Amino acid sequence: MKLFLDTANVEEIRKANEMGVICGVTTNPSLIAKEGRDYAETLKEICSIVDGPISGEVKATTEDAEGMIREGREIYAIDPKHMVVKIPMTAEGLKAIKVLSAEGIPTNCTLIFSTNQALLAARAGATGRAVDGAARAVIQQAGYGPYFGHSFGHSVGVEIHEAPNATPANNNPLPLGAAVSAEPGIYLPGRFGVRIEDVLVLQEGGCMDITLAKKDLTIL
Repeated sequence: MKLFLDTANVEEIRKANEMGVICGVTTNPSLIAKEGRDYAETLKEICSIVDGPISGEVKATTEDAEGMIREGREIYAIDPKHMVVKIPMTAEGLKAIKVLSAEGIPTNCTLIFSTNQALLAARAGATGRAVDGAARAVIQQAGYGPYFGHSFGHSVGVEIHEAPNATPANNNPLPLGAAVSAEPGIYLPGRFGVRIEDVLVLQEGGCMDITLAKKDLTIL
């Protein structure tokens, strides 16, 4: 399991990093504004503290793809080694993710509240991190974030487990036509775990689920 701190408080980040318990940080303009600090300067300082992915979100008031792309490029330029651009899961956001991913800029999806939205992120050109992050956001919204300990999935080919993978560590775009497993799971210690696996074929505008098995709950 990887822990990411959701804050803009630099001292909190510094303390958590010194304890060695976090893998990265996610923040946004609103959190940084509450700290009374400049957005770019704060992101730069966070990158100097934590040697891991730092997700910086575009402004909530930016609703068009062109604006998100422009801001995304600016956020990434702050520190290309660490910065990940966080984009809302909207129609315009998906357009922005496609362009930024094609430029090699890592992205995350935010404001995801349903499984259908999460599947929209699974598309050719999206990074493995973005696809995993979309599913992870749904699970976190449902209150089960700490119990999702693995990743969204992996490619399926000659071998059952192949690269490229839809994982938090993969900042590379997933190729057109890739067959990728969709298997996020929730595991409650001492109780039970649930994982339903589909196989998706990535297309330009989304994905095709080629798994035909029903998912109706059967109580024996």
